[in-house]
Amino acid sequence: MHDLDDLAADLRDRLLADAGAGMVDDLPARIRALVDREAAVLDAPARAELAGRIAERAFGLGPLEPLLADPAVEEVMVCGTAPVWVERSGRLERTPVRFTGERELRDAIERILAPLGRRVDEAEPLCDARLPDGSRVNVVIPPLALDGPVLTIRRFRRRGFAAEELVANGTLSRPLLDFLARAVRARASILVCGGTGSGKTTTLNVLSGFIGEGERVVTIEDAAELRLTQPHVVRLEARPPNLEGRGEVTIRRLVRNALRMRPDRIVVGEVRGAEALDMLTALSTGHDGSLCTIHAGTPAEALRRVETLALMAGLGLPHSALREQVADAFDLVLCQARAADGVRRVVGVAEVVRVAGGPAAREIYAWRSGRGRWRAALTESLAARLAAAGRPDPAGTLAAPA
Repeated sequence: MHDLDDLAADLRDRLLADAGAGMVDDLPARIRALVDREAAVLDAPARAELAGRIAERAFGLGPLEPLLADPAVEEVMVCGTAPVWVERSGRLERTPVRFTGERELRDAIERILAPLGRRVDEAEPLCDARLPDGSRVNVVIPPLALDGPVLTIRRFRRRGFAAEELVANGTLSRPLLDFLARAVRARASILVCGGTGSGKTTTLNVLSGFIGEGERVVTIEDAAELRLTQPHVVRLEARPPNLEGRGEVTIRRLVRNALRMRPDRIVVGEVRGAEALDMLTALSTGHDGSLCTIHAGTPAEALRRVETLALMAGLGLPHSALREQVADAFDLVLCQARAADGVRRVVGVAEVVRVAGGPAAREIYAWRSGRGRWRAALTESLAARLAAAGRPDPAGTLAAPA
């Protein structure tokens, strides 16, 4: 098996050298001819396997191809020539797959980035990119990566999870889903928080599905992942700088532009910078019912992080005024986490209330001791809004545990 890999690498180098000499571009035919000429002693199945490995190294992702072909693989993690790790069902697994050398890994990275107009080198050893299928890619190379190039691919799920699937998977209960659906229909502004890989975007996509079909929705993302089914959706995606360092379009610029596009709802894939201030302005000036995610471990931490990010705008606003805006902007904060067994679950929902110092997160639902528990009823004002959007008396619904 190792000899076949070595032979495939050698023939791949010869193939690319011949291509540079001006040969025709029918790569599959050239690969077959090269294998028949240089490996005629092998039987037909071995030659077919060798041709496949050469093709993977020539215009695929080499040993990663089988992993990327597996629909159960959610994330692929490569660290130099060490065994590749993957995530399946929220849990990490070590695989027997590995790159035979750093050169092979660098070639695979180049084949990912070149069609996207991106590159990594010593001057810019970090890179974020998105594959044509929507998968997200992160690359770190030496000298920053001490054990060889690091490649992380987060797979894109073409068909997003349906609300019923989240209930079946244990992400949230049926009563909680009904409550959140009414909140979205009532135009409550919801902030979804959690750590990396906790399923924030998946939950955001499900919540977005409860937006009415008669509304104009503008989605803004760093890497397009949301898949809304409404008939009137405008999808915007940020753009990184080109190879010359020009042409960047930030999330903040897109948020500010979205306000001129007559949106009924604005859905921001993730707030991570100064765009937080523009989002607060939008939510405080008539664009209620918008949704977004943020990295934070608890609802209270999420509100503090919004304040911190808004300060990055550098406009010199008084902190007290900023806290007032946060209190006005959001109605609910939903917190999601990934458990040790890999299950992604909504672990808390808090109502944003105003206190003397600004906003506070008042817990109304929490996952405790292996079950969801309703902790308190909604305030009268938010309960009335939800009652008008669905079944009456949402506060009464909250009285029963999920």
